[in-house]
Amino acid sequence: MEKYLQKLKRNFLKLEVRVRRTLSFIVLPGFDGMPLYDVLVFFFRGLFQGVLTYRAAAIAFDFFLALVPFILFLFTLVPFVTTADIQVQLLGMMDQIIPASIYELAESTIVEIVSRPASGLLSIVFVMSIYFSTNGIDTILLSFRQGYYEIETWPWWKQKLRAFVLMVGLSFLFFISMTFLGFGKLVINILAEQQIITSELTIVSLIFIQWIVIIGNILLSISLLYYFGQAKDKEMSRYRFISAGSVLSTSLFIFGGVLLKLYFENFSRYNLLYGSIGSLIILLIWLYYNSIILLIGFELNTSIRKSKSEKTAYRVIE
Repeated sequence: MEKYLQKLKRNFLKLEVRVRRTLSFIVLPGFDGMPLYDVLVFFFRGLFQGVLTYRAAAIAFDFFLALVPFILFLFTLVPFVTTADIQVQLLGMMDQIIPASIYELAESTIVEIVSRPASGLLSIVFVMSIYFSTNGIDTILLSFRQGYYEIETWPWWKQKLRAFVLMVGLSFLFFISMTFLGFGKLVINILAEQQIITSELTIVSLIFIQWIVIIGNILLSISLLYYFGQAKDKEMSRYRFISAGSVLSTSLFIFGGVLLKLYFENFSRYNLLYGSIGSLIILLIWLYYNSIILLIGFELNTSIRKSKSEKTAYRVIE
């Protein structure tokens, strides 16, 4: 038995050497010429020793707080920018989207907010939305700094200002994505009904362009966070705006979001177990998952940077 275990151990060590040697010759695009093995060493060290889940939970909590005033702001904005017919259609859509038990409790409040202009309430929820959204971005920036590897920082007032500017830019990209997501198919259907477009290939091409714009906005948003969410140093000029970390996070955001959607629609029983509060649990899980992938992408960028700086330092010593 002991001989068998020793043989198994030797085979495992040989396999480890082969894998390490193979990964040392693989250089992926966006890794700044660094071998995959070197980057993975720093990457997994940062993941497992950088309290990733605690940082993700903090981000998810702050964005959940920001979501409530943001939704109220959108509801309050409706009577200023829509007609009565569109308001009725929106109420019908909310009745279908929001769980019945929740909608029955909030129906009178929603109808009043959507139907009657209230400039005072609009101002209050607008300020609250900006405040909590800025806090959410600020929490992301703090989480970037609290990983396993030390990165450059800036004074708190600079971070708050940067968080506000990033919030404005990301909100703009978010509205573009929501516009394409919410009205893209509607516009295509109207154009098809009016026979402005008749070719099936044209319709498929427009749908493809719609999703390319949405995915491009997601990639751009994450790249903005990674690029401007850290203090500049002498190595900053070598960073890529579209980085390996932002590409990884965008991919995980899309594919993971699809898998989560399939799971909750077909296998999850949160609503049966918890009733209407199950929808809130699903929302929190979605926010928590997206917070984790944001940090994973940032850790990958940091790992590339650290492996490159250590290799440079080693060459200097030699």
